[in-house]
Amino acid sequence: MSTTQTSKIEIIKATSTKINEVDFDNLSFGAVFTDHLFECDFKNGQWQNPVIKPYAPILMDPSSKVFHYGQAIFEGMKAYKDDNNDVWLFRPDENYKRFNSSAVRMAMPEIPEAIFMDGLNELLKLDKDWIQRGNGASMYIRPFMIATGPGVIANPSDEYKFMILLSPAKAYYGGEVKVIIAEHYSRAANGGIGAAKAAGNYAAQFYPTNLANKDGFQQVIWTDDATHTKLEEAGTMNVFFRINDTLLTAPTSERILDGVTRKSLIAMAEKEGLKVEVRPVIVSELVEAAKNGSLKEIFGAGTAAVISVIKGFSYKDEYYEMAPIENSYASFLKEKLTSLQNKLSEDTYGWTVKVQ
Repeated sequence: MSTTQTSKIEIIKATSTKINEVDFDNLSFGAVFTDHLFECDFKNGQWQNPVIKPYAPILMDPSSKVFHYGQAIFEGMKAYKDDNNDVWLFRPDENYKRFNSSAVRMAMPEIPEAIFMDGLNELLKLDKDWIQRGNGASMYIRPFMIATGPGVIANPSDEYKFMILLSPAKAYYGGEVKVIIAEHYSRAANGGIGAAKAAGNYAAQFYPTNLANKDGFQQVIWTDDATHTKLEEAGTMNVFFRINDTLLTAPTSERILDGVTRKSLIAMAEKEGLKVEVRPVIVSELVEAAKNGSLKEIFGAGTAAVISVIKGFSYKDEYYEMAPIENSYASFLKEKLTSLQNKLSEDTYGWTVKVQ
């Protein structure tokens, strides 16, 4: 291994690469990782010297508090390579701000911007060859932080590990998605951690999602914890509904994640002259729209798939399927956003940031 120092980040390069072992035409999302990772520890009340090193398992004390009290947060981001082989990030400032917001809610230390952004840039430059060109190809980025302090007393850790992993990705096609509207289980509650990108939020979704899978549905549309009448998120994504020619989505709250893709789609839709309403969407309103034919589309929005079209939903054991639609908002907005992300169209919003 060779060691260099760049931007106060120690860089330890791998002696060999795994890139030639990867079938980039048949990638499973989030299953393949690049040659290097970024790591920075928090100890003695301050962040230590960051390092980029070869991707490898980490050694941890069995009493590390992440295992016992769940202090763990993460982000999901993507980088894209244009026809000039330049690498671009999409709204990384939003992910950085949300990461620290999650850290505060989980009683974890905030990460300095220099460590987050410089570490991300240097890691992407080092593993740049792993990023494929073309619409649909990208590098999925997973920054995360876990509590590493030892001891099983129930209080916040005094030691943490921040890391960034890179995983090459291709266009994500989930096929036809059918969902069930939650009548009992909730993703989050008022006063809880629903607005934080905390690992436990996702673990809590697995059981009710498994129940939905057994009944032939791929995901759950979560409802509010108090009344189960307000539609909130779909699976791990924000969710949009098109009734007639109005695009509806729930406002962010303590229960709903402030999705970067969500806010980008809202801005794009409004700029394109589409009518958008950010307001509570009620289950009965959706059912009535499905019955009278005014419900035209439902789609989820998130980093991995960008937009995932929902073909139908079940509520109180009755299934409602939407007819195919021409000139769908989902297809229109997905093409607009992915074209911008891949630098195939002009970025008039100032959302893309060059890695340099």
